[in-house]
Amino acid sequence: MVSRHPAILAFFSFSMTNSHPVFPFTWERDTIFDGFRLPSWLVAWMILTPFIGFAATLAEERPLHPCRILVLDEESGWPVPLVELRTIHSVKFVTDNAGVIAIDDPSLMNKEVWFTIKGHGYGVDKDGFGYEGVRLNLKPGNRFTVKVKRRSIAKRIGRLTGTGLFSESQKLGEQLNWKDGVVVGCDSVQNAVYDGKLFWAWGDTSLTTYPLGIFHMTGATTSVQPFADWAPPIKPSFDYFYANAGQDNGNRKPRAIAEMPGAGPTWLTGFVSLPDELGQEHLVAFYRKIRNHLETYEAGLCHWDDKTGQFKHIKTTWRKSSGLPEPNLARDGHPSFWVDEAGKRWLYFGNPLPFIRLAANYEAWKDTETWESIKPQATIRSRDGSTEVTPHSGSIAWNEFRKRWVTVFVEKFGQKSPLGTLWYAEADSPVGPWEKASEILSHDNYTFYNPRLHPECTPPDSPVLFFEGTYTAEFADHAEPTPRYNYNQILYRLDLDSPELNR
Repeated sequence: MVSRHPAILAFFSFSMTNSHPVFPFTWERDTIFDGFRLPSWLVAWMILTPFIGFAATLAEERPLHPCRILVLDEESGWPVPLVELRTIHSVKFVTDNAGVIAIDDPSLMNKEVWFTIKGHGYGVDKDGFGYEGVRLNLKPGNRFTVKVKRRSIAKRIGRLTGTGLFSESQKLGEQLNWKDGVVVGCDSVQNAVYDGKLFWAWGDTSLTTYPLGIFHMTGATTSVQPFADWAPPIKPSFDYFYANAGQDNGNRKPRAIAEMPGAGPTWLTGFVSLPDELGQEHLVAFYRKIRNHLETYEAGLCHWDDKTGQFKHIKTTWRKSSGLPEPNLARDGHPSFWVDEAGKRWLYFGNPLPFIRLAANYEAWKDTETWESIKPQATIRSRDGSTEVTPHSGSIAWNEFRKRWVTVFVEKFGQKSPLGTLWYAEADSPVGPWEKASEILSHDNYTFYNPRLHPECTPPDSPVLFFEGTYTAEFADHAEPTPRYNYNQILYRLDLDSPELNR
């Protein structure tokens, strides 16, 4: 009897009559061992069984090829970052900067799976029972496209900071040229154009290496227009100030750039580049020393030293121990410039609306006695006149396309989110009156504070306005932190010629 199993036939067909190094005997119709005659089919079975079992084990242990889910804005066709797909038993997946999710969970494969969709301004229509989601038949290697509707006026472009910007795509063998660093979280950004570059600085910064990160600001530079495209996916490339510049990119750690004397973190604000009377530019900022999480106990002025790559203390302007009230310059804020009718150039600081102005030069900035206080507008009426919106934080800028001053700001204790709803408003002057506020974005029980406008990132007459802010579970009602995105900067785009903004 000869076995007809195809694997056995293929394996032995080349050596049916000749000796072979694999086998310590001469192959014949039957084989004799110590006087016992064994049928050839039995010998083949004895030899092949271990190999067949080993091959079967390899097949069983081979990793599943992930399913690929791409989430697109159904109107623009753009990929949408930060869209969550959650199963009925709370397994959560979140799109990366390319709008991609990779699912390789064996417990979900070869099953029909319902995903609830949440997208902070993006979603799908409710079904007959009021559920917002999609049902997918998951199989290894399957590819799906899920289209979502944009419900906010602002368009999400992507995450700027942190690791894993393309982590889902890379699981699928995509975006493999993208390399992450060690920064996993960055608080509130400050920006200034200085020495032909866009200077970035962030507050408390988290690293992969230890729960305690950097608490005296981190910094980086980019080109003045850092985004190659105005649509997602974005690939922000920051040239950080590193502590160990001699190591390769994967191991280099950003360093603190603004450690002022005294205990506790140092926070900088009011970043701006100003000329002195000789025309030399100076990168300057306010500093604040912090204790007890959010308490400012000292404030003052500092400037950037090109030689050391550090901010240096100039003078202390206030200490809490003095018993005097905290001055305006101890507050956080962003700069904006304005030339009045007489041709004088002024510098304003506000968060969002101006609370200080001074002559726009280095000498006036150092002489705080020349600074003029401004009382910011307390509320801004909504476009439809139904709501008085109280600003919490934000920034302003002149917009050439609108021929007006514009602001994007967070609503203080908004109904939809305590510090996660953003508005847009306009004025003829940097000090107002600000009017016709339009809600442009809201985050579901999540915080999005300290939005910063980026007018420098687009041509002056462009209708496109970029802004970023800090996305964090802090100050929300027991919000569940979003993996990778939490405590990081997210970029949005506002189209100022949009019909949605001009209704």
